[in-house]
Amino acid sequence: MNIVRLTGFCTAIVSLSLCRAAEPPSGTISLLIVDGQNNHDWARATKILKEILEGSKLFRVDVSTTPPVKAPAEAWSKWRPEFAKYKAVLSNFNGGHGASGTRWPREVEKSLENYVAGGGGLVVYHAANNSFLKWPAYNEMIGLGWRDKSFGPTLIVGPDERIVEVHKGEGHGPGHGPEHDFVVTTLDRDHPITRGLPKLWMHPHEQLTHGQHGETKNLHVLTYAWSKDSKENEVMDWVVPYGKGRVYVTMLGHLWANGPESAMRCTGFQTLMIRGCQWAAGGEVSYAVPADFPTEKEIRVRK
Repeated sequence: MNIVRLTGFCTAIVSLSLCRAAEPPSGTISLLIVDGQNNHDWARATKILKEILEGSKLFRVDVSTTPPVKAPAEAWSKWRPEFAKYKAVLSNFNGGHGASGTRWPREVEKSLENYVAGGGGLVVYHAANNSFLKWPAYNEMIGLGWRDKSFGPTLIVGPDERIVEVHKGEGHGPGHGPEHDFVVTTLDRDHPITRGLPKLWMHPHEQLTHGQHGETKNLHVLTYAWSKDSKENEVMDWVVPYGKGRVYVTMLGHLWANGPESAMRCTGFQTLMIRGCQWAAGGEVSYAVPADFPTEKEIRVRK
């Protein structure tokens, strides 16, 4: 039986349009969350992500919300997030995984490409890796995405913890089963994001995604979990270099509309998110593994 411990966590309110926080104390990291479309509850997720990051006292977080799906071209012509003003950009945007999915204006896409290639940090949260099927640079930045197996290879972790590349056209297509609790395994315990984490820890009420495909040549796996659907060890967290920049991708943190927030309230998810954002921003990862981090048999959440 899983035991849940609740610890205090402050609540912040975030506007869904571009917003500016108060000037931060010296040394905090400026970060921009981009949202506006997603098949998940993006507005609530952004609020929680902002809480997590600002609650760590390490970040000052702004939010830039895209126009809605059916907005006129004029609205999109006015949406120009200033990525260069931030140490890291966190994408909570999923405009759809198919060829007809929403694309950003090319000027904005090119701006993000230049930002990351020039040394900026990008954090891709959960379903944000579904987006932009036809944007080559984005596919290179994220490594693996919600793509059909004909799109490219996928990665699994073998029983001996060696990374196995499954060739293009083979293996499982993208998918997941119902939400459930599962054990996350820390593969690389020396990377700054995962250093000091326990080898095994319980994560609650999450859709365990399998069959992500894409470009694998520069991808470095940090964590994985056993999927009872694919019957494979599926990668959960990874990092990718892009030019001089750094990209951190996590498949954790699922949140349906009207669904429970358990996956995002997990102390393990929150620790990875804080550390992943620090690492992407180019700074030393200073956030310590908290005392309430989950164990192999015990779920721990913050509320």
